[in-house]
Amino acid sequence: MTGYLLKENYFDKAVLPVGSTEYHGEHLPFGTDTLVADSIAQAVSQRVDGMLCLPALPIGMSRHYASFPVSLTLSTETLIHVLKEIIDSLNQHGIRRLLIVNGHDGNIPAIEAAAREYRVDHPEMRIAALNAWWVTAIDLLPQGTFEAWGGLGHAGEGETSMMLRVAPELVNMSKAKGHIPKLPENVQVEWLFREITPYGVTGDPTKATSEKGILMWNALVDHLVSFIHDMDDSAWEVDKEK
Repeated sequence: MTGYLLKENYFDKAVLPVGSTEYHGEHLPFGTDTLVADSIAQAVSQRVDGMLCLPALPIGMSRHYASFPVSLTLSTETLIHVLKEIIDSLNQHGIRRLLIVNGHDGNIPAIEAAAREYRVDHPEMRIAALNAWWVTAIDLLPQGTFEAWGGLGHAGEGETSMMLRVAPELVNMSKAKGHIPKLPENVQVEWLFREITPYGVTGDPTKATSEKGILMWNALVDHLVSFIHDMDDSAWEVDKEK
């Protein structure tokens, strides 16, 4: 089996949005991470022939955000198992090329572990992941696009701007406030969220605009569509030394 026929459409690849349900300050909805990942995934699938957009996973690993209600969370181990079983389901139907669009930092370890471990046992399955759209979007745009903390932050300038593009009706800018923590450079400190912000927000969401969100969203979708086309041209083979 080399692909799956569904409603007269042939799918040989899929995109899986992975999000979370957790507090994003008073100005953004709990499902922010899921909404953004799903929006990007759907847009990419609409521009790539043979790509199936899977339903978004709305709960991720959010224990480190649990000091602000309401946070729904899976353990990293559980999320690894869920991801592996989704990947295996696709493989069983002959869909052996998968792009994961992740919307939440706590999911990254599980995504990396699930993808790498599954590929060891099933090398025929090809898996790619956009692990941190909030970093990639900033890298794709000109310097100076963002005003505060480089656009980073949980419900900060970049993420709030994206929500003003994805679901502006769910954003209440009158309640936006943030905090920029002083964190060490080049070494990751494993914080609990309550230790680095009193508001459940990092960065400065008051600097967010819909125009910045449109720029980020367009850049990410264009980048991923180009990536998939390049991968299809190379049969999803990574470059090897000749």
